[in-house]
Amino acid sequence: MTDTSDESSEGARPGAAPPLPNEAPRPEGELEALKRIWATPKGWRVIKAVNNTPVGLFYTGAALLFFLLAGVLGLLMRVQLAVPDNDFLGQDLFNQMFTVHGTTMMFLFAVPAVEALGVLLLPQMLAARDLPFPRLSAFAVWAYVIGGLVFFSTILYDLAPDGGWFMYPPLTLTEFSPGDNADFWLLGIGFIEISAIAGAIEIIVGTLRTRPPGMSLDKMPIFAWAMLIFAGMIVFAFPAVILATMFLEIERAFGWPIFTASAGGDPLLWQHLFWFFGHPEVYIIFLPAAGLVSMIVATAARRPLIGHNLIVVALIATGFFSFGLWVHHMFTTGLPSLSLGFFSAASMAVAIPSGIQVFAWIATIAGSKQRFRITTPSLFVLGFLFIFTLGGLTGVMVAMVPFDWQVHDSYFVVAHFHYVLIGGMVFPLFATFYHWAPMVAKRPLSERLGRWCFWLMFGGFNIAFFPMHLAGLLGMPRRVWTYEGGLGWDGYNLVSTIGAFILAAGVLVFLVDLIRNFRPGESGKPNPWDAGTLEWLPQDVYATRSIPYVTSREPLWDQPGLAREVAEGRHYLPDAPTGGRETILTSPIEAKPQCILQMPGPGWSQLLAAVFMAGFFLLLTVKLVIPAVACGVAAIVACLVWAWDLDPGPGKGPVSIGGGIKLPVYLTGPASHGWWAMVVVMFVGASLYLSYVFSYLYIWTVSPDVWPAGGVTPALPDASWPLASAALLVAAVALFAGTGRTLGERDRPRILTPLLLAAGGTCVVGAVAIEILGHWQSGLRPTDSSYAALVYMASVLTGQVVAAAVIMTLYTLARHVTGRLDRVRRASFENTALLLYFGAGQGLIGLLLVHGFPRMTG
Repeated sequence: MTDTSDESSEGARPGAAPPLPNEAPRPEGELEALKRIWATPKGWRVIKAVNNTPVGLFYTGAALLFFLLAGVLGLLMRVQLAVPDNDFLGQDLFNQMFTVHGTTMMFLFAVPAVEALGVLLLPQMLAARDLPFPRLSAFAVWAYVIGGLVFFSTILYDLAPDGGWFMYPPLTLTEFSPGDNADFWLLGIGFIEISAIAGAIEIIVGTLRTRPPGMSLDKMPIFAWAMLIFAGMIVFAFPAVILATMFLEIERAFGWPIFTASAGGDPLLWQHLFWFFGHPEVYIIFLPAAGLVSMIVATAARRPLIGHNLIVVALIATGFFSFGLWVHHMFTTGLPSLSLGFFSAASMAVAIPSGIQVFAWIATIAGSKQRFRITTPSLFVLGFLFIFTLGGLTGVMVAMVPFDWQVHDSYFVVAHFHYVLIGGMVFPLFATFYHWAPMVAKRPLSERLGRWCFWLMFGGFNIAFFPMHLAGLLGMPRRVWTYEGGLGWDGYNLVSTIGAFILAAGVLVFLVDLIRNFRPGESGKPNPWDAGTLEWLPQDVYATRSIPYVTSREPLWDQPGLAREVAEGRHYLPDAPTGGRETILTSPIEAKPQCILQMPGPGWSQLLAAVFMAGFFLLLTVKLVIPAVACGVAAIVACLVWAWDLDPGPGKGPVSIGGGIKLPVYLTGPASHGWWAMVVVMFVGASLYLSYVFSYLYIWTVSPDVWPAGGVTPALPDASWPLASAALLVAAVALFAGTGRTLGERDRPRILTPLLLAAGGTCVVGAVAIEILGHWQSGLRPTDSSYAALVYMASVLTGQVVAAAVIMTLYTLARHVTGRLDRVRRASFENTALLLYFGAGQGLIGLLLVHGFPRMTG
């Protein structure tokens, strides 16, 4: 690894801005070169674009489309419930509609909309030319759009799932939900979650490694902090629901009885896994919205945010607490009283960090030396404060176990989570549209139409959802397609339906405003709000002309003339020294320049990878296995083609970025952005496997009789099988470690590297094969019991990591054969080795759990 810390930090001392790197404006020729290099493809070829602005706008537009589609379903459901004994919709269609409505809002709108804003706004806020993996962002968008459209379209063909957006078994087992409807949810949502995790990896690495020089962590914008925590929560929360969908789809397809009670399974395991994801998801949605609100409040008040550090702590605390609240949704499932007390206390405690943020916003508004500006964005922020506070109060109510027992599965809960989700996410989202539209459009959205939009949405929302509290307290259950008259619910439901249409009218006004006024392009007035953060610097297709040195949290307020200096190219990286797309890679804590990050341009590979991966999941859903495998292979090939040019080597460096600083164009090891991305992938895998360990131990606690000691399940193979598997895993690690030490050494035979790589890959494959064969020859079958299914699942989970490591090993071998792998140019090998080490470690933990735990208890 090349150490550049001393060289790169010269002239970049935190605390005071160094002299301008370029005293005079840069020549126009450099500007034209930047425009040519960063140009977005024209016409239909725009679909291969990877720039963050077109990709982010497309991502945001797609999320808005799914919001509208889900909203239409919501209106149809409200028509059905407007009067008692209505037959506007049939029961089966209504069940499909509320399942698709909830799934679309949670999986296809809320989280993707926030990720889209991260892709669109973060590079500008960080004054980066782009996020570090632009093709990964484009892949995530296309995977989401294709998967989402396929899933939503099932409502048109009577193929939509009807088990609710939470898909509780046993209702969703094959016995009660035959056909492919549930499979569309399981495989479709699993595919979409992969795209969400891909976006989270991009956001984590981008936030930590592409900040401008001088922007240490304490100077990051609140939205960047919120997105960093948001992405970290995705990494640890989403694997639980991915594992749950794997369990349920495998049980439906192959009969492995993980949730079947008669075979030792437990349907409540699904609820534990689902809500371990589901409750953090509420805060995954809320935290970025809160970050956006913080930035809008500070701008409207024209002063720095009061309690900045406390708000950062509150964001972190909210993310931490959210993982201890999942049983909040399971108070009526018969859990022990001690558990209920603990989770009830945690559910109330999470209100504290949320309250810190609310009071900080109020203090900032009240403490403004100038009059707080009432604009459309600030109106939506004030509406958010009112609605979200009410939702938080009802949240504290349902956190109390006795009260929750009374209102659980009633319309009171429907009202509560709509106040939290629409108030906590949708209103800040519309504030964002109106506030940041001038950043990416030629003119702002209409202030007059914006105010109409706000008042219709605010009034319509409260008219629609406040009466649901009362209907719920009167006993109206949720998820009913009709109801009898005379129960006291008629008037409340009619009022709610009227309010829903008023809310929809507000959204319609916004669409009219968008069609009339939104035209992507360079703004005529770059900073109409006189904001203090970097996204309001002059922008073009290359983002900022030069990358500034930052000395405060509001650099446009505290560094007079910064916008002009940046536009004249007088700060860092005013040109394209490598002749391609690039930005500055900085250290994760203090943001010291470390490297020039070379990034790929437009291409087809990421789009083809998304299309073929979508085909793989879709064809598996309808049981067309051979075409599905063909699409899977094509997706892998597209990914390898995509990755081939991502390890360019050090040939073009070092280069000057201005101010006498020269940076390398290539790093390996922990300084490399690719290394950081692989570590995040490993955290995803670790979270997935920890969810499996929890599932294994949970089934042991509820069904110990299906363990080998109970006599129902055949005994495990003798110790020689797991010992042989463990030996091969250790050997694979040793072989890859040896490859790393000998790679590119001139006194070693060139054939040694491919031999060691091939041997290491063969060892990990052999380890998984021996483990599976050992169970099979002992008479254990995955369909025997929940225990047997989970034993085989350990091998399946390790096998999928091993399969990825083997594919990457073959890729690394190909790079060695073509002369693209040596002692210096070794990033591909290092990432492959990290994944293999992780897979081997996971395999060893699985062997210890499966073969050690039962023997100790038996």
